[in-house]
Amino acid sequence: MDNRDEVREFLTSRRAKITPEQAGLPAGTRRRVPGLRRSEVAALADVSVEYYAKLERGNLAGVSPAVLEAVARALQLDDAERVHLLHLAQAQEGSDTLARPRRRSGRQRMLHKSLQWTLDAVTAGPAFVVNGRLDVLATNQLARAFFVDLYTDQVQTPNLARYQFLDPAARRFYPDWDRAAGMTVDLLRTEAGSNPRDKDLHDLIGELSTRSDAFRARWGAHNVTHHGTGSKRFHHPVVGDLTLSWESLVMAAEPGLSLIIYTAEPGSPSQDALQLLTSWAATEPADTTPSLQPPNAPPN
Repeated sequence: MDNRDEVREFLTSRRAKITPEQAGLPAGTRRRVPGLRRSEVAALADVSVEYYAKLERGNLAGVSPAVLEAVARALQLDDAERVHLLHLAQAQEGSDTLARPRRRSGRQRMLHKSLQWTLDAVTAGPAFVVNGRLDVLATNQLARAFFVDLYTDQVQTPNLARYQFLDPAARRFYPDWDRAAGMTVDLLRTEAGSNPRDKDLHDLIGELSTRSDAFRARWGAHNVTHHGTGSKRFHHPVVGDLTLSWESLVMAAEPGLSLIIYTAEPGSPSQDALQLLTSWAATEPADTTPSLQPPNAPPN
């Protein structure tokens, strides 16, 4: 797998983020670029400058785990960045091709009936299944009502990244749009490192890079992350403002898929809003997109 450009850009971007002071080195003078010099990273990783330069040119083939760990320490990579570096090295070696479960395309995936039953059993909050590209593959009724703008296009598989960057409604739906957009790009970058042969993912990244300046700028930062839990603010077109906590659960029976559930703090206004949304969703057939009109509202 030729991912040398990805490796080079990732390592140089991480080196640029570390100041000499953060690395315990004297700042010195006449630095032409931000961050550490290659020679400084090499010294911190206890490898030769020539060897580190080879790594930064994108050649990770044959590099030992000990050297990768030393480079990760020198660049002060966090857990997600360390895993990303390991995936980049494995992609060049092809060493994990047989070890990892094969990920099937979301467009060809037939999910178990019991998964939909499980989603339907979650009635207090939106619950949905996504793949690494952030395609929404299955939902409960409340999630479909929650992401109502996501279902305006009945042709393409609903995709949270495409919605985030290409639909103007997303900037209203996410009050903290910049933060949410950064998380979305970081997740796609992480997926690209761990699943580099996903053509659909590459097509999505190409589409977003071409059509969205905001995506293209964030993609160039080479940030990666793991998001398992957190909270977000939303502004729903019918029930208004909500602050919801979320949990992302990896599905052992479906490699590459995650089950995400949003919940509201008990007794909070957000819980009241979710209950209103539940009533609204119940007025529409489960297989249709709800109309943007709250329950018991007068006709337009």
